[in-house]
Amino acid sequence: MLYFSLQNNQHRVSFEQAVVQGLAPDKGLYFPDHIPALEKDLVDFLDNYDDLDIAYRAIHPFIGDEIPMAKLQQIIHDTLNFPFPLHPVQKDIYTLELFHGPTLAFKDVGARFMAGCLGYFRRNDARPVTVLVATSGDTGGAVAYGFHHVPGVRVVILYPSGKVSTLQEKQLTTLNGNITALEIQGTFDDCQRMVKTAFLDQELQLHSLLTSANSINVARWLPQMFYYLLAAKQVKVMGADPNIVFSVPSGNFGNICAGVMAAAMGLSVKHFVASTNVNDTVPRFMLNGQYDPRPATPTLSNAMDVADPSNFVRILQLFANSLPDLQQKMSSYSYTDQQTVAAMEQVWKEQHYMLDPHGAVGYLGLQQYLQHNPGKATGIFLETAHPVKFADTAPKDLQKAITIPERVQNLYKLQKQAVLLPAEYDALKEWMMQH
Repeated sequence: MLYFSLQNNQHRVSFEQAVVQGLAPDKGLYFPDHIPALEKDLVDFLDNYDDLDIAYRAIHPFIGDEIPMAKLQQIIHDTLNFPFPLHPVQKDIYTLELFHGPTLAFKDVGARFMAGCLGYFRRNDARPVTVLVATSGDTGGAVAYGFHHVPGVRVVILYPSGKVSTLQEKQLTTLNGNITALEIQGTFDDCQRMVKTAFLDQELQLHSLLTSANSINVARWLPQMFYYLLAAKQVKVMGADPNIVFSVPSGNFGNICAGVMAAAMGLSVKHFVASTNVNDTVPRFMLNGQYDPRPATPTLSNAMDVADPSNFVRILQLFANSLPDLQQKMSSYSYTDQQTVAAMEQVWKEQHYMLDPHGAVGYLGLQQYLQHNPGKATGIFLETAHPVKFADTAPKDLQKAITIPERVQNLYKLQKQAVLLPAEYDALKEWMMQH
């Protein structure tokens, strides 16, 4: 499998090069040169396959022989060593819980998979590599934990000051060792812009070998397909309606893009819903075909406070840039903080199930789609983080009901260590050159 830049389809690299480079030299995201098909037997009889085997069969075509079979299976085993249960919320409505990993967020899968791949590719290279990543909340902690103590790898995480939750900040600022957090006086879009600029800076590239662990990196993006395959397997096991509608809380659009990729490979999915907060660039695009990012607005669902989602260009590529074709397969709606809080309170009161703000946005998107499109379906919204990660901003009447895992209580006791920088690329470059 080769990967080409979405800015220039003549620029092609191997999986290893795409992982190590992160971003193409022309600023384009890497995309596979063809979409492999899932084996028909796998799609038809998912419930007959082991989770690890499903994951291997899905991801192997994108890697080929660049990672030996036994090593790739080990990486998958280390990535998927926690559960991804479907939890019933209402009749024919389920949430896919993706928060059972070490940092209580869905980003654990992509971060751990990428750490395994990069560790393998760097095994014989004495040069240290710097993983440079921007985070709107959960990516930073997942990358920090995924790469902590990986030999020959330094991690530098940019996060927007005052715009991540207390627990998210603790997770990305307390590990130390090969992990450094840079607290940027700006928005996530500022952080993302600074990271992208760094990858195009030849002087900095000569000083440090850089790669990214954002969902722009193919090794972070593609393994998120596993969620959709494992959810579909559980639907089969339960004997629920096979017409699945997935509603995905969407910020940088890597997660839902991986789901669309799984569908393009042959997984049967009735429809996707990209549910966003008031940062509604994609919902507006879906209405009028105009891609018009506005400055990001801070919200309770802070991991989705993204005005210019990087991965949306990959979704467009999957539909050959045809808006009508995309509209057939995907809808997109946006919600305010007031609507998010109301959903959290309603689901807790009626179902005694605690949503985090991102899952609440996913729940709202699913409900809106199903109301406008009645018929047989199994609705699944993704609960992308444990509610405790947002306990400090949850409605007051819900805060006391949020369970706090013991490892989280210990984390609150640790001292934050971060370097404060202005939202200017020159400040980042100067710090990188000095360190």
